[in-house]
Amino acid sequence: MSSPRTEPRTTPTLAARLVRRLDLAEDGPDSFVGQPGRGEGAVFGGLLLAQAVMAVGRTASDRDLHSLHAYFLRPGKYGVPIRFRVTRVRNGTSFAARSVVAEQAGKEILHLTASFTVHEKGFSHQDTMPAAPPPEGLPEWEEVRAALAGDPAQRRADGPIEVRLCEPESAPPGAKLAPRRNVWLRPRGQLPADALVNAAFLVYASDRTLLRTAARPHGLTWRLKVGASLDHAVWLHRAPRFDDWLLYATSSPVAHGARALLLGAMYRRDGTRIASIAQEGLLRV
Repeated sequence: MSSPRTEPRTTPTLAARLVRRLDLAEDGPDSFVGQPGRGEGAVFGGLLLAQAVMAVGRTASDRDLHSLHAYFLRPGKYGVPIRFRVTRVRNGTSFAARSVVAEQAGKEILHLTASFTVHEKGFSHQDTMPAAPPPEGLPEWEEVRAALAGDPAQRRADGPIEVRLCEPESAPPGAKLAPRRNVWLRPRGQLPADALVNAAFLVYASDRTLLRTAARPHGLTWRLKVGASLDHAVWLHRAPRFDDWLLYATSSPVAHGARALLLGAMYRRDGTRIASIAQEGLLRV
């Protein structure tokens, strides 16, 4: 008798690992629990935002997310579950509003409000996508980061989002970089068709590389502690299908008092703008 056939094991993609992190467990009416996983330092703000998006989205499944506004209250810790308590603020004909509080070890770490809507036809216009080289052949962010740090061990290869740089990360001697940058982003693996998961991934990606834009004209290196996100806002203009490269154009028009304002826009390859982002971050040396 022949032995049963064993199917080969496949290693989940890095994107698939984040998809699992976004599969929150229900913990009562409009209450969900997420796992931040293992890591060092504070939990990445984009992960907190993405899990909060999944929590509010689970209570507005008949609408599409179009905007969110969040405040980071305390740094999150890896290895400790996070509870998301959702409040159904309003259900209107066209819009639905939700708020959520993220708690960890009995302390509030994030407040987020979100608005959902139904699709409508209307006027349409947008700014032109900035000129940028295609992502193919551009340097990968983690490789550049490790090279600038002078330590190959600094390269992190476990992130679910791949980042390609359009401009140099360091300025020539005697020159200063402008507080602007363009990067290409895409998931490291295929995402499910679920619109809420795609929106959560895009929100996660919106916190990548953003605060570093404000550090560019000040010559801050990878070895210095730059800071942390204080608040974060995202507007989704079109369906956030995240199945290809997106150009993330960011700028910092002002920084003062250890706080920097960051603005961002995400475009598809064909130039269609799908999202706008704003953040204030703490910028300390």
